[in-house]
Amino acid sequence: MTAIAPVHVIGASGRSGVSLCCALIAAGVPVVAVVRSPARWAASGLSAHVRTAELADAAALRGALAGAGRIVCCAHARHAAAVLAAAPPTARFVFLGSTRKFTRWPDAHAEGVLAGEHAFRAAGRSGVMLHPTMIYGAAGEDNVQRLAALLRRLPLVPLPGGGRALVQPIHQDDVTRAICAALDRTWPGPETLTVAGPVPLAYADFVRAVAAAAGLRPPRIAAVPNRLLRAVAPLSRLVPGLPTIRTAELRRLGEDKAFDIGPMRAILGFDPMPLAEGLARTFARPQNDF
Repeated sequence: MTAIAPVHVIGASGRSGVSLCCALIAAGVPVVAVVRSPARWAASGLSAHVRTAELADAAALRGALAGAGRIVCCAHARHAAAVLAAAPPTARFVFLGSTRKFTRWPDAHAEGVLAGEHAFRAAGRSGVMLHPTMIYGAAGEDNVQRLAALLRRLPLVPLPGGGRALVQPIHQDDVTRAICAALDRTWPGPETLTVAGPVPLAYADFVRAVAAAAGLRPPRIAAVPNRLLRAVAPLSRLVPGLPTIRTAELRRLGEDKAFDIGPMRAILGFDPMPLAEGLARTFARPQNDF
């Protein structure tokens, strides 16, 4: 019987990395965890061969990727050029990008994703960069859980435009499914693919769905000018127990983030779970996991 080739996972101790390694190990696929901190990896409780490397250390990264045939990079996409330079010439890749690259309000995160995608395309290597929308449902994520924390404290939820802008969040389990499906494909060259939840919905409806899943009363939502919210957002850090609200987040709340997932379904061969199912999974997780 032919042995299954291992998958080298860069950023294996992060949220998406741990989720992916769990799935691969459960499927009997050997994993080489490429991490900065072996201690953080050990805290995951997973068993795999571990190689330590800083992504800025070209020699260490080259050593960590020695012999790699399939590489998944769960670290920020801005590191794509370094990973490509350090990897064996025959390696195939799956990078994690972000739909933040489509924002009208680019920041360091978005610019890093765009730079990583450019480096990947320029290298001409085989693989895909997956661009997920907002990811929720992983242990320790700060999208849904942070929103639920806000809803517990606020009697009224002020949203730009009343929360009419569209979002299309994707559960971490579906991001993992997308990566695993991408690993099973032979990509003719460097390709990109957006991965998102099944349907877009207004952000206000997303807020209501999170409240219902968390067992909270239906929130009262007020339409407030985005400019006013951005002006008072810095005050959130002064309120004990209230998560800090960043002005850049509020600016992006006014953008529609809706995507056609027909290509994802056709190429990767799966349908993402409905939001209600994903939120049920999220709030069923023991709270000390977050």
